[in-house]
Amino acid sequence: MSVGSAVRTAGRVAGAVVTRTIAIGLLALVWEIFPRLGLVDATFLPPLSEVLVAWWDLLLSGELWAHTEASLTRSAAGFGLAILIAVPLGLLIGWYSPVANLLNPLLEVFRNTAALAILPVFVLILGLGETSKISIILYGCTWPILLNTVSGVRTVDPLLIKSARSLGLGPIRLFQKVVLPAAVPTIFTGIRLAGAASILILIAAEMVGAKAGLGYLINYAQYNFAVSDMYAGIITISAIGLLVNQLLIVTERRFSTWRTN
Repeated sequence: MSVGSAVRTAGRVAGAVVTRTIAIGLLALVWEIFPRLGLVDATFLPPLSEVLVAWWDLLLSGELWAHTEASLTRSAAGFGLAILIAVPLGLLIGWYSPVANLLNPLLEVFRNTAALAILPVFVLILGLGETSKISIILYGCTWPILLNTVSGVRTVDPLLIKSARSLGLGPIRLFQKVVLPAAVPTIFTGIRLAGAASILILIAAEMVGAKAGLGYLINYAQYNFAVSDMYAGIITISAIGLLVNQLLIVTERRFSTWRTN
């Protein structure tokens, strides 16, 4: 890469960072000023500074970390299991037509059933403990990963497959060297969607019978009218979601680099 290209790339990155920082800064400014001017009821939307003070107090007391650790453990367990199950199954369904013909009817039934709609079923069968919470996350995360993996395999350029076969690659080598690398970006799209879903589903699950977790913290704060604590929990969830998404983006870029080499 030439010096000029490097400078232009750095300029674009810096511009994007500044734009995003300005947007977040404006949101923070509005959140701080509007309640103080009485444009919104400060009882229900305290100024951002008060929320940050509450967040800091929760952090110092150790309460915030305890709830965050509980949520991350559940989310990571369900999300990780979904990747381990959905990616191999999606590759199998996408590559082998007999497996797809066998499982497609079941996939059509369950893919259209929202995770939160059957949360009571998980609670009824598995109870209010960790098993039901991890299982509902596993269920909710499986579908975006599975469906994107199947799509990634099925949409590989037929010319690539035909060219590889003409070079004498067998089915296993063809799948390893052509199909799987070409499907990686689509697979990671599903994984990123599932990463966001794992947090959203978890928060809803923790509002039912949990004794720890960010969802429990938000629900408990709401019932006790600790509004600043409630928003502190929401901010924490948003920060975790952004961090998880960025980590998945970095991981995807590394796999994509491997794909193009």
